[in-house]
Amino acid sequence: MQAVVLAAGRGTRMRPLTESLPKPMLPVADRPLVAHVADAAVAAGADELVLVVGYEADLVRDYFRSTYEGVPVRYAVQEEQDGTADAVRAAAPHLDGEFAVLNGDNLCDPAGVRTLFEAGPSVATVHREDPTSYGVLATDGGSVSNIVEKPADPPSTLVNAGAYVFPAAATDWLDVPPSERDERELTDVLARSIDSVDVTPVELDGWLDVGRPWELLEANEWQLGDLERRVEGTVSEDATLHGDVVVEPGARVDDGVVIEGPALIRSGASVGPNAYVRGATLVGKDVSVGHAVEVKNSVLMAGANVNHLSYVGDSVLGRDVNVGAGTNVANLRHDDRPVELTVKGERVSTGRRKFGAVLGPGASTGINTSLDPGVTLSAGATTLPGERVDRDR
Repeated sequence: MQAVVLAAGRGTRMRPLTESLPKPMLPVADRPLVAHVADAAVAAGADELVLVVGYEADLVRDYFRSTYEGVPVRYAVQEEQDGTADAVRAAAPHLDGEFAVLNGDNLCDPAGVRTLFEAGPSVATVHREDPTSYGVLATDGGSVSNIVEKPADPPSTLVNAGAYVFPAAATDWLDVPPSERDERELTDVLARSIDSVDVTPVELDGWLDVGRPWELLEANEWQLGDLERRVEGTVSEDATLHGDVVVEPGARVDDGVVIEGPALIRSGASVGPNAYVRGATLVGKDVSVGHAVEVKNSVLMAGANVNHLSYVGDSVLGRDVNVGAGTNVANLRHDDRPVELTVKGERVSTGRRKFGAVLGPGASTGINTSLDPGVTLSAGATTLPGERVDRDR
């Protein structure tokens, strides 16, 4: 089966992390987010991947090339961001027969994707106690009978998870009118499929839409939770590793370091001396974690530096960030309410009691800076020595 993987979006809700990196290429454990999607498709039996690219397309091409995990890869270009149906329409010339569609920014459990492929035509679903903000599926005798967008009176608690297997005829149904969001929606193609063929709902045990920075943190928590201890880099005899810690070849862990898994120390990274890394933390390629630094439950993207005597908790640091010595990130509100973060200009609840800061690529903090919970530093932003930052910049 051919699997279309949608990887063309700009990821505006994930800014500033996506200023120069497409959202599907953001790191989740040891590979980009979209690679987890492609891996699930290949494991489910895909014999060809069709990647729909757009924003920073060359970064996707350079990663997947012409063959991925033994499966041929083709590319389709979505010239303008005009919705998911338009994205699949860009891939249509490559398609021949029944085909799957997966979002490049959705994590799904691989077993569920296999069942989805085997049950096609089909749609992936997940349960939500309050489904009124989703596309909700009605079922009848084991097939989907209808899909209703954001209903006030939902017909079920099954919501559309955005993964599909369409019949071959669906390539003729992709020219749909714009929705209220002024996008051409794949759900309209699903509705046509429901009217034309039996569409099987396939419930997923695990699914995550990775659209905002705290969801990138959650995605890493999920995938790092599956690590198995492996130490191939250089680890000092005076360092202590607890639990499922992976130290890749070319990484270095110095004297006095304590790492509590799950944690992944990628190639070229250095930790310590006397640093403390704990709780579902990704230390990306060529990252430096300095003397007496504590990093907790965070994502440190490639090339970031966290200099000595600093604390980073429940945070996401973009590429080439430089955290000045003595910087402290606060990750808990005094009123104990969920931390809020700015998404597309609006403050939004992360739903997390603990969340720190988001630092865009190339951002730098002066020594002894303190960052309040839910602060975002844009790409290249700087702070002054000793400054308390309580709002975005």
